[in-house]
Amino acid sequence: MRADRLVSLVLLLRQHGRLSATALAHELEVSTRTVLRDIDALSAAGVPVYAERGRHGGFALLPGFQTELTGLNHDEALALLVAGSRRGAQAFGLGSALASAMRKVVDALPESQRATAAGAARRLLIDPETDLLSRRQVAEELPDTVVAEVRRAVFAGHRLRIHYAAVDRSPTWRTVDPVGLVTVRDQGYLLATRSGADRTYRLSRILAAEKLDEPAQRPERVDLDRAWQERGTRFRTGGDLVTVLLRLNPARRRELAGTALAVRTEEADADGWLRLEVTFQDPRHAEWALWQLAADAEALAPRWLRDALRDRAATLTARYATGGGETERAQP
Repeated sequence: MRADRLVSLVLLLRQHGRLSATALAHELEVSTRTVLRDIDALSAAGVPVYAERGRHGGFALLPGFQTELTGLNHDEALALLVAGSRRGAQAFGLGSALASAMRKVVDALPESQRATAAGAARRLLIDPETDLLSRRQVAEELPDTVVAEVRRAVFAGHRLRIHYAAVDRSPTWRTVDPVGLVTVRDQGYLLATRSGADRTYRLSRILAAEKLDEPAQRPERVDLDRAWQERGTRFRTGGDLVTVLLRLNPARRRELAGTALAVRTEEADADGWLRLEVTFQDPRHAEWALWQLAADAEALAPRWLRDALRDRAATLTARYATGGGETERAQP
């Protein structure tokens, strides 16, 4: 790792001209003390790094210094393959590799194109942390060592032993045959088989992983898109699914479709509203989704859902039917 970090440090100085120890530490995700040690190591190896003192000082390379440092390693090349979305790289634990790879790509450009590329990059913002309503996109915490071990097993075609924490269950160890990795809406998944049966594991719930020497029992070729679609279909048609008949304001149709598991039937009512039959994961999911739509939706069936939404509304009405709250009562 240190050798690769030294390469990244040189590339940063080539691209930016001069950077402070603090800026370098931020880019490389290390301490300033580590940066200073790396600068000393580069100087000892003959790389002409020099320090500029003063308020706007920092470290820089002597003008005209050139060296071949842009060879991509395996993880960096892999990161570029999923770099259509930076979040995709993060979901597979390749965020730092992507940053390093992109520095090498910029460095490989002709000097006349570097400034143009840097300027263009500043004009693009992909997947910001919040949307227009300031709702923060929550990223999953993925331990690098765990995800790296999962990746190694997937690419090597070896069996994998994972310590997995399923929802509402105590973590257990299990041995699986990894098939591939999928990222959906910033969430990473491991597709695998266990005793010949298809299994899907959320990467954020894998607490530990160990690649085994034993070859995985899996087909030579795989269509991950088809495999994901098939597993999604089984998920939507099994378990404690709830089917709901409802009327909906057409303006909220996209919102409902993004929340429900599936829209089974759809037709227009005489008043312009839509009559839909949709499925939800369970009763709690159905009640929550319909409540978000407020007066723009009406649950027609099942009856228990109508009753649950009516009781919610009655409770809220009673709470606001009387005088104001603490703030109002505190007024003189």
